[in-house]
Amino acid sequence: MPQIQGFDAFRVAMPHGRRPESIIVRLTGDDGTVGWGEVALPPEDESAWSDMEERLGPALLGVEWDRPEDMAGMAQLGGRRAAAVVDIACWDLWSRARGIPVAHALGGTRTAVVTGARIAAGPPLETLVTRVNRYAGAGYARVTVDIWPGWDVEPVRTIRHAYPALALVADAGGRYTESPDHLAALEALDSYGLLAIERPFASGDLNGHARLQRQIATAVCPDVGDLDTLDAAINAEAGRAASLRVDRLGGLTAARAAHDRAYAVGWDVWCGGAGPFGIGQAATVAVASLPGCTLPSDVSEISGGPVFVSPPVRANGGVVAVPLTQPGLGHDVDQDRIMRLATRTLRIPA
Repeated sequence: MPQIQGFDAFRVAMPHGRRPESIIVRLTGDDGTVGWGEVALPPEDESAWSDMEERLGPALLGVEWDRPEDMAGMAQLGGRRAAAVVDIACWDLWSRARGIPVAHALGGTRTAVVTGARIAAGPPLETLVTRVNRYAGAGYARVTVDIWPGWDVEPVRTIRHAYPALALVADAGGRYTESPDHLAALEALDSYGLLAIERPFASGDLNGHARLQRQIATAVCPDVGDLDTLDAAINAEAGRAASLRVDRLGGLTAARAAHDRAYAVGWDVWCGGAGPFGIGQAATVAVASLPGCTLPSDVSEISGGPVFVSPPVRANGGVVAVPLTQPGLGHDVDQDRIMRLATRTLRIPA
């Protein structure tokens, strides 16, 4: 059985301390094979680093394992973001050692992933349309736009009139209640051909999501942060779509399990959320290659920051190719650049 002999973690931010920020992990196997993982960090989040420094990192060394799923128990030693970055690195290490792509190891069937993008919406409407045009012009097949009470029907109507064929998702961020005026606005959105209304109510209010889903034809997408919540949402018929974020779910193992459960009941699925510097995006591409990922996924963003993988994860004509001719995540990692830009470094053994 293989063993992990080395654990290195790097906390990396954009140059000059700009956001976003990520933790990048490098695992070294007993045969010298290296696997990489990345997870984005919310502002002021110190828990993931502490989890790895105090528990996850030391516990990984010397553990015997046959498959990445064997390491799933390690997630109990830390939060889901710490578990996610380690899980991604385990899949990359295991797949590289066997000369196979992570996408195939997970069960992916797609050769390319259709891309979507998210924009932070806000007035004026002319600026909003300009931002949407930036992504539509770059070939992105879906745009997710933020809405909130008082800023919902009008911006969605404006975007729809400007782009009648654009796949559009409205992300409410849990800002709505079942008050009459809030429900009237959400029901009014039903006439604009949205792919989904994402997170209309607070994450724990599955009954509210279920009631809304019964009232509208548009798919409701509840906030799903773990497998138990997804199971409860499915059982409550609280939606028909799932946005699977690799970082929040705890890695590729959990994201694949979530995909399988949503796919089995006919929900639409899209993916996102593992980090902005290339490694995490590559992990999201691997999940998005699964057969049930029927909607455009957030796997590539227009950005001007550093990228640590070659070739970079970039959309071409609205799609990102799934790297199927290279092992692991399918990209070469610039570890020297990571080390130069790291603001914190952890090495076990030291």
